[in-house]
Amino acid sequence: MASGNAARQPGRAAVGTWSGGRYMHFGEPIDDERFLTLVRPGGGIDTVITADVYGAGEADTMLGRALHGIARDQVCIVGAVGHDFYEGERNGAKGFPRFTDPSLRGADGYADYLRMATERSLERCGVDRFDLLLLHNPDRTGYTSPAVWQAMAALREEGLTSMIGVAPGPANGFTLDLIDCLERYGDLLDWAMIILNPLEPWPGELVLGAAAQADVKLITRVVDYGGLFFDDLVPGQELAKGDHRGFRPAGWIEAGRERLEPMRPIAAHAGLTLIQLACQWNLAHEPVSCTAPTLIQEVGPHAKSIEDKRAELAALPVDERLTTDDVATIRALGDNTGSMLLKGGSPEFSGDEQPDRWTLDDHLESVAARWEIEPGRDLTQRVAA
Repeated sequence: MASGNAARQPGRAAVGTWSGGRYMHFGEPIDDERFLTLVRPGGGIDTVITADVYGAGEADTMLGRALHGIARDQVCIVGAVGHDFYEGERNGAKGFPRFTDPSLRGADGYADYLRMATERSLERCGVDRFDLLLLHNPDRTGYTSPAVWQAMAALREEGLTSMIGVAPGPANGFTLDLIDCLERYGDLLDWAMIILNPLEPWPGELVLGAAAQADVKLITRVVDYGGLFFDDLVPGQELAKGDHRGFRPAGWIEAGRERLEPMRPIAAHAGLTLIQLACQWNLAHEPVSCTAPTLIQEVGPHAKSIEDKRAELAALPVDERLTTDDVATIRALGDNTGSMLLKGGSPEFSGDEQPDRWTLDDHLESVAARWEIEPGRDLTQRVAA
């Protein structure tokens, strides 16, 4: 891990500009004023996360408006770069290509691209540096290339960011790739981001040991499990038109609520709401230090306001209220092992390398062996989601 001494560290709860349904289609899109209020630091949340590709820069611009008049040293601003929407062409639902796509540039162009993308993102946000800059949704090259991570480290040295990290995605997986990245570049990295929540402990939990060993802190996203932990998704729920959650299998709300029900007494005993239970469960796992659920304005009469959801997150108790037994019980109740096909290096993939999937080579096999992961057992789909 690098120093990052001058940085404001991400807090226990964060808001991302993917919330609010405008730039990532989760729920109904909220209007400008509601969005600005949602992402403006304050009211118990001082950490906001953005990515330059959201709205091809529009999310950054909106964040810049939200930050107007707020003292810079009172907020933690996390940025993310990696998708080239400047020169790359959007490929439908797959989005813009990674900047490491060989059709766009070679390794000798990585540093110039990352500096340009970071400077433009900062300009849109109206600040002169990020507290933390993440490499967003890297491909295989992004995880492994020395040129990439030397360029990221140079941005920190130049003062464009105080800390650097990696954010795998957009889908779940990349387990061995992230562990490999931590082994290769852990001395440079400050933070990483993973998917983790009580209904989706797998496969994120498999990287916790490697992150702790590298002294790299973790931000966790999808803490809300598609909004379920905010407790206003009901059986037969109508989703907003074009909602990203439409990719989930039929009946996921009903099945999720059934698994969630036994967690309610634990939450009640601890004096926690369900989303607070999810956040505290994540934070009970070293080195998780930040939780960033998606704040969604659902449709229908049962929907909570997105403002109330932000307030609920902001009220996350500081004291740890889940016992060791609670954490273990919740893990067993939410077990999802083998429930999906994973992205990244996978024993279930063969063929030409894709931006988000590739074959499991001998090197990744050796990474798995060091961490006592058996890919055929631990990284394959065995049951329906």
